[in-house]
Amino acid sequence: MTLAIILGVVVLVGLYLWYATIVTRRNRVGEALAGVDVQLTQRHDLIPNLLAVAKRFMTHERALIEEITALRARGTQAVGVTDPAAIAGKFAAEDKLGTDLQRLFAVAEAYPDLKSQAPMMEAQRGLSEVETNIAAARRFYNSAVADLRNAIQIFPGSLLAGMAGASVPPPFFEARAEDRAAIDASAHL
Repeated sequence: MTLAIILGVVVLVGLYLWYATIVTRRNRVGEALAGVDVQLTQRHDLIPNLLAVAKRFMTHERALIEEITALRARGTQAVGVTDPAAIAGKFAAEDKLGTDLQRLFAVAEAYPDLKSQAPMMEAQRGLSEVETNIAAARRFYNSAVADLRNAIQIFPGSLLAGMAGASVPPPFFEARAEDRAAIDASAHL
């Protein structure tokens, strides 16, 4: 009888500790996602200044500038999204925005007057720094998601995940297929 009570208490304490681990890791994912959102917001704040400088010179690139403006608006609306399904869409839109910004800088190279403008150079430096911070925030987010998924998938986590509000883990941030492809250096020479 005493052994059964002791064993019961040990099991309950173990379940509670596992539950607490899941909740802690779920909150860490939320914190990491908020960190990604902070960096994305900084990116979104830099874009209008960058586009204002570019518009003066790049009248032929109107479609690209309009697309970046639209993607920025969508990205701004997605900041703070915590629904696992919506997070994947947010990451996809941000990937497209990052690609278009790289295209903008590549096109800007063809405009010597634009390329040499101090505001454009400063915007490029600022955006490069933000992109580095976004990459770091995404790595932290993916690490937190991996920890949460492990806690959920290892028994008894699968039993406790629903009670801990983590039954559907958020998606990983994953690089697009074209970003994973081997780089052909001859195309850039």
